[in-house]
Amino acid sequence: MKDAIIKQGKLCPRAFFPAIIFGFMILTPFLRSASPAPPKKPNVLLITVDTLRADRVSCYDASHLKTPHIDGLAEKGVLFTRAFANTSTTLPSHANIMLGVSPLYHGVHENQHFVVRKELLTLAEHMKASGYATGAFVGAFPLDRKFGLAQGFDVYDDDFGHRSSEVKMDLERKAEDVTSPALSWVKEQASPWFLWVHVYDPHDPYSPPAPFDETYASSPYDGEVAYVDDVLGVFFDELKSARILEDTVVIFTGDHGESLGQHGEKTHGFFAYNTTLWIPLIIAEPGIKPRKVESAVSHLDIFPTVCDLLDLDSPGHLQGRSLTAAMRGRKFPQRDFYFESLSPHYSMGWAPLQGVISHDFKFIKSPIEELYDLKKDFSEQENLAEAGDLNPFRKKLDDIIARDASPEAEQSGRTLDRASLEKLRALGYVGGAAAAGAGEDSAPRNDVKTLLPFYNRANEAWFLYQAGNVGKGIGILKEIISSRKDFDVAYAHLATLYFEGQGKTDEALEVLERGFSINPNSYEILYKYIVYLIRTGRNDKAVELASAARLRQMDYDPELWTILGVAYQNTGDFETARLAFEKALRIDPRYPKAYHNLAFMQFVLAQKNKDVRAFQASLEYYKKAIELDPEYAAAYSGLGDAYLQAGNLEGGIICLERSLELQPDQGPVLYNLGLAYFNKGDKIKALDFFNRFKKSFAGRLSSAQRGELDSLIKKCGS
Repeated sequence: MKDAIIKQGKLCPRAFFPAIIFGFMILTPFLRSASPAPPKKPNVLLITVDTLRADRVSCYDASHLKTPHIDGLAEKGVLFTRAFANTSTTLPSHANIMLGVSPLYHGVHENQHFVVRKELLTLAEHMKASGYATGAFVGAFPLDRKFGLAQGFDVYDDDFGHRSSEVKMDLERKAEDVTSPALSWVKEQASPWFLWVHVYDPHDPYSPPAPFDETYASSPYDGEVAYVDDVLGVFFDELKSARILEDTVVIFTGDHGESLGQHGEKTHGFFAYNTTLWIPLIIAEPGIKPRKVESAVSHLDIFPTVCDLLDLDSPGHLQGRSLTAAMRGRKFPQRDFYFESLSPHYSMGWAPLQGVISHDFKFIKSPIEELYDLKKDFSEQENLAEAGDLNPFRKKLDDIIARDASPEAEQSGRTLDRASLEKLRALGYVGGAAAAGAGEDSAPRNDVKTLLPFYNRANEAWFLYQAGNVGKGIGILKEIISSRKDFDVAYAHLATLYFEGQGKTDEALEVLERGFSINPNSYEILYKYIVYLIRTGRNDKAVELASAARLRQMDYDPELWTILGVAYQNTGDFETARLAFEKALRIDPRYPKAYHNLAFMQFVLAQKNKDVRAFQASLEYYKKAIELDPEYAAAYSGLGDAYLQAGNLEGGIICLERSLELQPDQGPVLYNLGLAYFNKGDKIKALDFFNRFKKSFAGRLSSAQRGELDSLIKKCGS
């Protein structure tokens, strides 16, 4: 065979071609592995700072404070000098960013009565479908997962502290408590990833930590901004050290601004002036040439820009447009875009406020219309509405609304449970005083500009009450009611000052009765009226009032049905009370107060009827309330009393001591612990609890009760 293959020292042609084919087959896998790998996808870091005015970032305006770390981002990226929010409150602004569409399409108009619907596509969902790990770390309750922005995130960290049934719970966390877990998450990820970091600190009330509290003692808002910049500096340094930042697109913005008293607005959420709509926007892409872009852009542009930078398909329904052309110095034509501030409309029934920014002009549609030339008057001091022709601007706004509105938008409307509303109020958001839509009247008297001064005065009265000057607060509220008999906030505040501040219960109830007759759509007045009727023993009147009312908020408020259950129970109607408590739990199955009140009712029935099943139900309901709120003092107290009634001294003592630990100086708990230890035979501990009870509560006892207490103390001493 060797002779057949080799002739005269050369390969035979028939043998040569198979050898080539065989060699090619062997080399092909190696050639494939040596081909260039597809380009690595960059990570995306989105940072949103709540309530951040653009002019408080020193790369925009260095006259207030220095923000060197944010400035450092601008020095290697693109700074947009005219970036605008489309809304002036937290939830809708973040919905605009994450959905790439305006409230006309997604339907989320303010923080309290809306949620992001599951069928809407979020940026996180789009990134996740494109192979990205997704994580979010948010700083405050307005972005709690219940509002719908968690969809698409592998991790959504909204841990603001313990989740209590009490309003005093933690509702926000400092910037460093957001960036720290975010950094840990990033270091655990294999690229690519999408991370959203939201910090809340510049939000009212302004309380920067040391040393920023002293450095900015005269301007605490600026101090909070400086603190956020410092925290972000540490965050950026950590990312640089881990060589993460070099492969990451960083998008930095604010959700909206803060008025700081300009235009008569102390914070935000009422008007739509540039104090609250003008926001910083910086995009730093690896290798990009730093520049400034003067064109007007908005939050809606972030979603399509991310898609363009990552070479991802951009969903066709997005209403913004990619900013990459502007980022690379190419022509970027101006366009009109929509804005609104509808929180006062939906939460208090005031007239709606919408508008359009068209080239250099800004048109605000409200009962008292406004027009500003932003090129000459960016601070909006000269209203040109009376002198100019507004019809072209009205048409532009109408055209945008007709083009961008979705028929499904109204499905985003929700009425939150009272606990959530109270949490938002504790963070400074207005809410719930009037039925949504009550202010559709377009008369100037219902314009935000007309009503905000009354609201500010009502708040002044409230602050005076909190400072102990109840009389002056009452005087201010009476003046408001004299000028605006339909201003329901004043009635609600005045009733509180009479009832809580001066103990004048009849005057408080008279104010609420008068206020509700003038403002029958005011749920705030109705709710407070029912509460005060029950607290003064007028249970029948409270039940009658609730039965006659037809406000839609009633069907979404578990707290109302919980207190009505108490009223029914107080009248002896235990069956209707049970139905009321169960309705509260249908509205919110995780509402601990309803379980607590249902447990107490079952305990009363068990004692009254010697009903073992009712007693067991009582124990289970108390345990459920504690499971839902491990720091619910009243539930521990009730469970402890039930255990003692059943002869379980150890269980009763454990629960009562836990209740006392959570809420010290509870008279009944001190006394019952004394009895429990006395019956257990531990007279030393019994004596301690009896003495503590006597020291704080003896003045409230009858002579017979004092005699019984002294007898127990004497027995302990012997």
